[in-house]
Amino acid sequence: MTRKLNPKLKEETPMQMEQRGKIARDAGILLAATDGQKRNAGLRAIATALETNKAAIAAANQADMKRSQEEQLGAPLLKRLTFDAAKISDVIQGIHSLIELTDPLGATKLSTQLDEGLDLYKVTCPIGVIGVIFESRPDAFVQISTLCLKSGNAVLLKGGREALETNRILAKIINEATTSVGLPANWIQNLETREDVTAMLSLEQYIDLIIPRGSNSFVQYIMNNSNIPVMGHADGICHVYVHEDADLKQAVDIIVDSKTQYVAACNTLETLLVNEKIAAALLPSLKAALDAKNVHIKGDAATQAIIAVEAATEIDWKTEYLDYILSIKIVPDLDAAITHINTYGSGHTDVILTTAEPTAKTFMTLVDSAGVFWNCSTRFSDGFRFGFGAEVGISTSKLHARGPVGLDGLLSYKFKLLGHGQCVADYASGKSQFTHVKQDTSCPV
Repeated sequence: MTRKLNPKLKEETPMQMEQRGKIARDAGILLAATDGQKRNAGLRAIATALETNKAAIAAANQADMKRSQEEQLGAPLLKRLTFDAAKISDVIQGIHSLIELTDPLGATKLSTQLDEGLDLYKVTCPIGVIGVIFESRPDAFVQISTLCLKSGNAVLLKGGREALETNRILAKIINEATTSVGLPANWIQNLETREDVTAMLSLEQYIDLIIPRGSNSFVQYIMNNSNIPVMGHADGICHVYVHEDADLKQAVDIIVDSKTQYVAACNTLETLLVNEKIAAALLPSLKAALDAKNVHIKGDAATQAIIAVEAATEIDWKTEYLDYILSIKIVPDLDAAITHINTYGSGHTDVILTTAEPTAKTFMTLVDSAGVFWNCSTRFSDGFRFGFGAEVGISTSKLHARGPVGLDGLLSYKFKLLGHGQCVADYASGKSQFTHVKQDTSCPV
């Protein structure tokens, strides 16, 4: 049984980042060699420890909240920072969902008989050591660390400074819980300063991937200052386009949910595009629904001609508000909506509301985003809701992983070739011939 966190436990002696990187590398090698049952045991221990230590976690979070309120942190960011009993229960539920997923490691993705007795297998394995820099969301700390554990990756985590005390206690709880079931110590490490991040970016001999969650400029900074591969999760400038044949009631419900269900998330609606043929019928009822949620609306001149709203400018189409603010633009047709999204969007998640399948197909083919949805909320763009067992982030790049990065996005693979004394010289001379026969067998080793 996982014990309650020892309040008298001494703080770890501060380590230099190079030492941290080496420890993470060593722990990652050991973690990659564990079986799925052992890693699931670690996940169960984390879930139990979080439940046991709810009061201590909530107290640490209250200290962060009090300090952030004194520093006048904005309401949406305070909402992100909150980690109360309900949110702790949510992440525990997410861990149990993660446990139920199939072990992602050791899966055979390709099997080819190169020749008789010479068999090639493509087999999934961990990436190794992952550095994640993310916002002040303690629930993300748990989600990221547990996804890394399930996929056999060591992880260095740097959350926003606002969550300092919460992240500190979570790191301690997770380390204690997993070492109690025999997993390697320090496979998860909590970084606390910007200096740690700067030092981490130079550790390409130990760290295999950096995942920064933040603005485009922040992601670009990380890319420009490290030789480590970067999986970019940039702005979430998400759109909903309402086509001329959309169901009006359904449209209002989806728009309100996309904007207000959790306003501080990266998959929240920021710009609404409305076909000019439906604008007069939609906008008054939509404004009433958004007013009831205290959403501040900005609009172009055509929108202002229908409802009383503040004028939107060019900057608004490029802005991720993460707040109760929505910009609206009226467009003449589907092509104009697609052009606007591909010009101003961040490649995160974009939605079309229409009753016509051909129109939806055109939109979903031509909009260049990681998530393209038809008649549903942008807020579905989420690893947990996709059944990935939460997510490390949303990737807006096109290489390796795209969209919500769950277990699959944290995997690499290796080629295993099983032979019986074969040499290339025999094939070069023509003595032996390749057969390249596809097989449906799993790698035995």
